[in-house]
Amino acid sequence: MVQVDVFWSYALGASFATAACRQLSKEDKPFANKFFSSTVLFLACLFAPSGVYLLWQFPHWETMQVATCRDDLPAWLVTAFAVTNITQGVLGFWISYHFIRQKRFFAASMQIFLGYFFMVFILLYGWDGTGWQRFLYDATVNGGILWKPGMHMGLGFLKSNVALTLLGMGVAIVPALYLPMIAWIRTGLYHDPDITADEVPSPLKLAIIITAVCFGLNIALAAGAAVVCAIAGRIIGNVGIGILIGIPVSLIAYRFLLFAPGRPGYKAYSLLFVKEPK
Repeated sequence: MVQVDVFWSYALGASFATAACRQLSKEDKPFANKFFSSTVLFLACLFAPSGVYLLWQFPHWETMQVATCRDDLPAWLVTAFAVTNITQGVLGFWISYHFIRQKRFFAASMQIFLGYFFMVFILLYGWDGTGWQRFLYDATVNGGILWKPGMHMGLGFLKSNVALTLLGMGVAIVPALYLPMIAWIRTGLYHDPDITADEVPSPLKLAIIITAVCFGLNIALAAGAAVVCAIAGRIIGNVGIGILIGIPVSLIAYRFLLFAPGRPGYKAYSLLFVKEPK
């Protein structure tokens, strides 16, 4: 979606950099290595085109029900959308790289959290509390009837044209995301003298860790923040102010309750390293 892909792209770039943290810690230049090249190829050849296809085929859904048809999409918006789907990924990779070079590996992994947190928050809550409704509605299987607050398809969305298209895209995108990450993590571990061969997770275990940490944990935390924003907005009587209060409060709480050293969130993200490199 237009509103979330800039955050998703950022998280993807950070994910690739974090997966190659042991290798990148020895690279003097952020953009002159195979890890960055592979990241850009993924963004340019798979991620950005998939977003443009969805925007063209389902302009209402891809804009979170803001646009009603293709004619509502100015050329500059489509162009900017395609470009930022790449540039934001480059930004995520670059920032994570600099944390890695400073030996701040957990800070590098937190770029994954930030990207996915804001992505999922917008999908669940949006800017007016109806994000999940907008997500779970496809006008192409509802006689072209445009979305209005309160309308959604629930689990029926899984049979929609949008959902089937996403499933088809996932067949190509998910392996292209997971396979390099798993390979880079394992290669880095095998070349780390502080890691024994028995400590290197299997590809399946790493896939489970990546899914649980990058998606499962972040969905739960974004959902928690959405609840805080909803409560704040209801108390104050303004959704926008509720978001401005709820997000900082949630992030500060997560920082000290979950992501401080030794806390559950810290331990969960540390699984991506097995042991933090020296």
